[in-house]
Amino acid sequence: MTHNEGNAATGGIWRVRGPAGSAVLKVARPPADKPVGSPVWQTSDEPSHWNYWRREVYAYTTGFAASVYADAGIVPPALLAWGERSDGAIELWLAEAAGAPGHTWPVARIGEFARQLGAAQARWIDRVPDLPWLSRRWLAQYLDHGPSSGVWISGDEHWNHPVAAAWPTAVREELRRLWMRRGEVLTQVEALPRTVCHLDVWPSNLFADGATSVLVDWSFTGEGGIGEDAANLIVDSVADGLMDIALLPDIADAVIEGYLAGLRDGGWAGPPDLVRQAIAACAVAKYSWLAPSVLGRVIRDGRWGHPQYGRDASGEDALCRLRGLVTLLAEWARRV
Repeated sequence: MTHNEGNAATGGIWRVRGPAGSAVLKVARPPADKPVGSPVWQTSDEPSHWNYWRREVYAYTTGFAASVYADAGIVPPALLAWGERSDGAIELWLAEAAGAPGHTWPVARIGEFARQLGAAQARWIDRVPDLPWLSRRWLAQYLDHGPSSGVWISGDEHWNHPVAAAWPTAVREELRRLWMRRGEVLTQVEALPRTVCHLDVWPSNLFADGATSVLVDWSFTGEGGIGEDAANLIVDSVADGLMDIALLPDIADAVIEGYLAGLRDGGWAGPPDLVRQAIAACAVAKYSWLAPSVLGRVIRDGRWGHPQYGRDASGEDALCRLRGLVTLLAEWARRV
């Protein structure tokens, strides 16, 4: 099944069919003597590491994933069985999520999920469980060691390269400032109220089972800022081309308003403007690398896109398609 094959934590995902129906087999792979996958997606045996290889195993086998958001209507696939393999890897046998995948959802359904997410996370604000395998300061580690570590452009000759003209000059200037000041934005994010986050909420990890939302891939779950998952849902709905980028303004509005409504439903009485600011800050902090990465890859390689998820035929297509997204990120960067 389609997944991030560059992430060393995942040894593979398969749909397995048999007389009783079908299930999903996911293999969690321990760190190897020689790195596997992408250099920016390596794993660790250390539970505090952002890409700790056993975290999802614990999330399922302790019942954490099944219970943490369940009262708000968000559940993981059922864990059918699990066990250790002869090579030290761990296999998780999961019920197949057979509902409509997130990238096919109408905007209203995305907004309803955001409401469920807000209600779920309101109950954990300032109450994150003290479990040793939950991630802590995940975003800071991701920004140090994840995709941003491969960004190489810096000067005017890159930001004003002829291919960069696909993006307005003012947008490029703001995105360049964001890249240079990304540490300041991260400081804002880390000062936000803390809650239990999934930290990989995007359409490929969502399925609709009637009114219930099935959320898969709990590899990063842990402590995060209020609005952090909502911000990721907005940006990652369109970043890889899985959903029409023309829907971005509607998706952003639906997610923000839905998340605010959910927080109120869950009993959080904080100011709405704090949440709107939090979503903007979380989005531009996590994706501060996106614009320089895209631009650098197109200048150097003539293309950009995730090898498993990318939909663009050329680098120029990617730059044109992403214009609306980088414009939104630039607007939010000015705000924060």
